[in-house]
Amino acid sequence: MGCALMRWRPILTSLTCLALISYFTYHLLTGDHGMRSRAELQNRVAALQGELAGLKAVRARIERDVDLMRASHLDPDMLDEQVRAILNFAHPNDIVILDGNTASTAALPKP
Repeated sequence: MGCALMRWRPILTSLTCLALISYFTYHLLTGDHGMRSRAELQNRVAALQGELAGLKAVRARIERDVDLMRASHLDPDMLDEQVRAILNFAHPNDIVILDGNTASTAALPKP
C-alpha cells in the first residue's frame, strides 16, 4: 500500500502545483486587483484627467470674468455685455438679426 502512494505522490504534487499556478494566474489577469482592472482604471484616470483639464479651463474663464467685474477693475464694456445677456436687452443703436431657429416669431408684429 505504501508503494502505491509513492507512485502517485509526484503526480499529485504536480497537479497541486498546476492548480495553484492556474488559480493565481487567473486572479492575476481577471481579479479585482488584476491586470484587466488596472487597465480599466488607467482608462478612467485618463478620461477624468481630460475632464479635469476642461473644468480648469472653464474655471479660469469664470475667474477672469469675475475679476473683470470687480470694482477695482470694472470694465464698462464687460458690465454692459453681462447686463444685456442676463436681461436680454439691446441698445437702441444695435442692429438685431433674428434667427428663425432661436427667436420666437410669434411675438413679432405681422406686416
